[in-house]
Amino acid sequence: MNPLHDTIFNFLKVFDSLVWGPPLLILLVGTGLYLTVRLGFIQIRYLPLALRYVFGGKKDADSNGSGDVSSFAALCTALSATIGTGNIVGVATAIKLGGPGALFWMWLAALLGMATKYAECLLAVKYRETDSNGQIIGGPMYYIEKGVGSKWLAKLFALFAVGVACFGIGTFPQANAIVDAAHLSFNVPKEITVVILTVLVATVTLGGIKSISSVASTVVPLMAGFYIIACVSVLASNYDAIPQAVNLVIESAFTGHAATGGFVGAGIMLAIQSGIARGVFSNESGLGSAPIAAAAAQTDSCVRQGLISMTGTFFDTVIICTMTGLTLIVTGAWSSDFAGAAMTTHAFAEGLHSSYYGPLMVSIGLMFFAFTTILGWNYYGERCITYLFGVKAILPYKIFFLVLIAGGAFMQLDMIWVIADIVNGLMAIPNLIGLVVLRHVVIAETQAFFSQLKQEKENSQPVSAL
Repeated sequence: MNPLHDTIFNFLKVFDSLVWGPPLLILLVGTGLYLTVRLGFIQIRYLPLALRYVFGGKKDADSNGSGDVSSFAALCTALSATIGTGNIVGVATAIKLGGPGALFWMWLAALLGMATKYAECLLAVKYRETDSNGQIIGGPMYYIEKGVGSKWLAKLFALFAVGVACFGIGTFPQANAIVDAAHLSFNVPKEITVVILTVLVATVTLGGIKSISSVASTVVPLMAGFYIIACVSVLASNYDAIPQAVNLVIESAFTGHAATGGFVGAGIMLAIQSGIARGVFSNESGLGSAPIAAAAAQTDSCVRQGLISMTGTFFDTVIICTMTGLTLIVTGAWSSDFAGAAMTTHAFAEGLHSSYYGPLMVSIGLMFFAFTTILGWNYYGERCITYLFGVKAILPYKIFFLVLIAGGAFMQLDMIWVIADIVNGLMAIPNLIGLVVLRHVVIAETQAFFSQLKQEKENSQPVSAL
């Protein structure tokens, strides 16, 4: 090994542990808890209404509002970046480190994160603008500059977000995952996969938000449905173990868990830290990425789009991460010697009693999840580059992004993952400051919306006969 590489890698790991240490986790959870209480548990009380807005069709659409794409397409664009390898690898990592109890703390992170995502996406629509190309542009950089009044903090967020898009989650890990999955499962040479992947990404992303959202609106529901069906197949064949698995999750969340098989054993604090950190990493609530997509939605109501956007955390963590977690537990894969994607692959092989179809399902899921993550983060990076340098920088950015995708398949990922983790965490800090400062705006907009909704409902009630 290269001594310099080892020294830099060890330094980055220490810095990563500092960034994602207790202060940031407390800030993330604390912001979510505060918003949950002050908004009257909006993520629970109004989840049915939010889901109706997502799936209600034309009756509940708000297509007359200004914006580039439909609210559903904006949600799918955000989900394309959110639902990714974290749902497969991240859950396995959390449970490996913190035991089954980590899944419970992922649920808690999701519950509080829904309020955070509601607030940040509400602000994104409220403070959005139109760029010189006539496209809607918004996100934390705009509500930090216009609402908080801090341009340097807004630029800092945009800079970190471009770093994540180009040198973190948006490129290298995803390209590498696709190339490896195609090679292992279908024996496709890496060079061929790289060419096909680069052409596909170019074809979609050069068309801008409308092209990306169009692909995301089709692929995201299909890929999520495919993966959920695969998980349900495993759970159905092990249905008798589900009650015990749920009981184990809740019990170990508050008691920790002793070592079992290849599992090293975990205390309560490790379960909490790994569960919350991986949960936030998966659903990205509070990091400030989803608001960039939400800003493009066709809507005249920032609250309505906030409600729609918060369902992204529900779909990502409460549904998909739960499916992965229960699959790992009921099959016993969580206590094996495997880790990461290998653990999930082992779970599907055991659960489906097939050493071929189980791993194949995981590989297909990984490939689709990784591809859509590339698309979503390409758009996030584009909007941040536009904020920093104007529309003239969009084409050079897209070309540079494609070069990174082509080269990402052949890079060593140990340092890349750590850098991605660091920049991802740094993104959250300016965004959370913005949310805390603008909390009264969120509360006022929410109260006004539901007051008007209540009044409209009362006015539509038929007057009872005397």
